[in-house]
Amino acid sequence: MATTTDYLALDLGAESGRGMLGRFDGERLGLEEMHRFPNGPVQMLDTLYWDLPRLFDEMKTAIGKTAAVKGSLDGIGVDTWGVDFGLVGRNDTLLGNPVHYRDARTEGMFDAAFKRISRDRLYEITGLQFLPFNTVYQLLALKLSGSPLLDSAETLLMMPDLLGWLLTGERAGERTDSSTTQLLDPRTGEWSDEICRALDLPRNILPRLIDPGSELGMLRKSVAAEVGVSQPLTVIAPPTHDTASAVAAVPAVGPPAAPGAPPDWCYLSSGTWSLLGVEVGQPVITPETQRYNFTNEGGVAGTTRLLKNIMGLWLVQESRRTWARAGNEMSYEQLMAMAMSSRPFTALIDPDDPSFLSHGDMPSRIAAFCKRTGQTPPDAEGPLVRTCLESLALKYRWTIERLEGIVGTKIKTIHIVGGGSKNTLLCQFAADACGRPVHGGPVEATAIGNILMQALGRGRLGSLQELRAVVARSFPVTVYEPRNTRAWDDAAGRFEQLVKD
Repeated sequence: MATTTDYLALDLGAESGRGMLGRFDGERLGLEEMHRFPNGPVQMLDTLYWDLPRLFDEMKTAIGKTAAVKGSLDGIGVDTWGVDFGLVGRNDTLLGNPVHYRDARTEGMFDAAFKRISRDRLYEITGLQFLPFNTVYQLLALKLSGSPLLDSAETLLMMPDLLGWLLTGERAGERTDSSTTQLLDPRTGEWSDEICRALDLPRNILPRLIDPGSELGMLRKSVAAEVGVSQPLTVIAPPTHDTASAVAAVPAVGPPAAPGAPPDWCYLSSGTWSLLGVEVGQPVITPETQRYNFTNEGGVAGTTRLLKNIMGLWLVQESRRTWARAGNEMSYEQLMAMAMSSRPFTALIDPDDPSFLSHGDMPSRIAAFCKRTGQTPPDAEGPLVRTCLESLALKYRWTIERLEGIVGTKIKTIHIVGGGSKNTLLCQFAADACGRPVHGGPVEATAIGNILMQALGRGRLGSLQELRAVVARSFPVTVYEPRNTRAWDDAAGRFEQLVKD
């Protein structure tokens, strides 16, 4: 009988975090949720922060609960969202609390950056999508505001690396999350000295880089004693960017494509954000990828994730919070039922319109977009949610069509993974809008990819192909076949008029 190895994934998302125990017997992976906790921003004076002390405390709770069940673990791995970071100074001093990417400090930073380095040159070096909250603009905001933090910093650590440092005392930058900074050259795999010089950012604070699956270090003795871990415990750097872990766990099986050939499937990591793309062997940095604002982010096993960040279920999440603040509390299940019974295609929006990015009254912003584009705004909660979901599905279609042209392939299957794969209405809309079957699941793809990449790093798996075969054997998927595509073809024509290339 094969030996079972046990790994803990500490998987933190923008709305919640979880500690997931994975038991791998060499053929299949079993998952058990050990601890789940909410996450979200904290407003303090004029700045929006992440509550790092509480997040770290929740992680320790997850480790402690797991240690009480399992006497020993073969590894722990942390993954989070991208772009955000913390600064560490002398004597392992944490310099402030990490700022949330939706904070207003990056307003105007595009213009400030492009006065120092051209937009074209910045994209040519990094191949990264222009998003106003990318790490480079957050750092530039610190620089231009005269913040003393940069002068005191020894090391910049992205959020998962920061949490890894709190666990181990080791400072390192895992490549997949580092690739979201717009400071990394994906061709060389190294930090860009040219960008740092152009923007007058301190190159010396950028950490040494490590590959996903690398051992980061041993759990601090003080943390181990606090949570009741008696055996030495290794912290492993999985793909620390949550999307990279999720993409690693896409259950795409079958014969591998010929060397250099693009895949015939795409992934959609669905949650607060929708990250839709293809896995390629090397960065794709062309005038077309820049025109359509595609991004090249680090993947596993030497791959690149060529993708587009789409606003995602944030539109629904923030609308729900707005209604709750007004005393109208509704579950997601209620909202989806109301959306399903609403009339189709009454209004459409571009999910990536800049007005939808920040916290606040989302229904009013959606209504303003509709009025601005000559449409009648949704008049109730159900129609508004349906507008969001239909518009997301049409943005997926728009993105896939452009991806096919860029990489020269025909996408046959859409793999939707992550929490959004539970949204059956959105999955069906995606199949209908795109005219392709959607394979939904696994829901916990990020934790699964985290765990199995730890196993790969430990030598329990030999390749990414083997890893995905384990996922396919271990977790079922739901298949959504396209239907009523003609109505979606008509809606796509309207949608094209709303989306600016």
